[in-house]
Amino acid sequence: MTHAQSTFHGGPDALGVPTWDFSTNANACGPCPSAQARVLRADARHYPDPAYTALRASLAAFHAVAVERIVIAGSASEFIGRITAWVAREGGRRVWLPALAYGDYARAASAWRLERTPDPAQADLAWLCEPASPLGQAEPRARAVAASGAATVVLDRAYDPLRLSGQGSLDPAALDRVWQLWTPNKALGLTGVRGSYAIAPVGGENMARSLDRLAPSWPLGAHGVALLEAWTSPDAQAWVAQTRPTLARWTGDLRALLASLGWAVQASDAPYFCAEPPQTLDAPSLRSQGIKLRDANSFGLPGQWRLSAQPPEAQAALRAALAAQEERVA
Repeated sequence: MTHAQSTFHGGPDALGVPTWDFSTNANACGPCPSAQARVLRADARHYPDPAYTALRASLAAFHAVAVERIVIAGSASEFIGRITAWVAREGGRRVWLPALAYGDYARAASAWRLERTPDPAQADLAWLCEPASPLGQAEPRARAVAASGAATVVLDRAYDPLRLSGQGSLDPAALDRVWQLWTPNKALGLTGVRGSYAIAPVGGENMARSLDRLAPSWPLGAHGVALLEAWTSPDAQAWVAQTRPTLARWTGDLRALLASLGWAVQASDAPYFCAEPPQTLDAPSLRSQGIKLRDANSFGLPGQWRLSAQPPEAQAALRAALAAQEERVA
């Protein structure tokens, strides 16, 4: 699990915010105007309601579930750490992970000394993500894992609102048997505002209460509350839906650009994908020109890069920079 334990992420780095950032999976059409306005209006002079009563009710109504199934989290990463801690505290010893997955699943498991198992039926905690990162594809074993009898199964749905094709592997009945983790800041193009929530399985209300008790006081600040409140609004939902055709067009353009330069481009259901260049990429040179790609080595895909759909001007800058690299190699 060494590669998966990296804290390496896309987005800003020691050099600041990239001018052309292909490394982040945030909605490139963002930020969502109505969500940003609500965040800017947030009253940061006061603590939020420590029980998040109104927010829980809004999220429960939005998903048509009982309010007792809603767990508020500071971020997806915070929830990943918290539910892993709960599983370990309850005597869990084994975790099942997809072959390629977000590194925090493995990092949290390692911190709590959970052993990775190849058999989800033997797992005390199992992780799914659709569309997955880094590939943006369906998880081949999703249905089997959800039906495996693993004690706790979590489906990370961070990128589901940005899905451009395909559909989730789990039907409504299967979804009711697993935890669902939602992180709307990516879809809303506001990743600098941290805030997340999870929906417990049907019958998982007691575990939800236990996870609430494990949380620090006020895991969400006023701005995170505003983000999640905005997420449930018709305006924000309409905006996200309206961005998908644009993201699909930009994704197709980016795939065509890279293919024309000899890259091997993988399939994806999301506005991001992995691709392998025909020769070693000079990433520091690209970064010096304000262009950042996500090195997929930390996901266990050496030689490949994850790129997200970006506007035409960003793609033009990438094309020019890659063409210049090719000329230098030639």
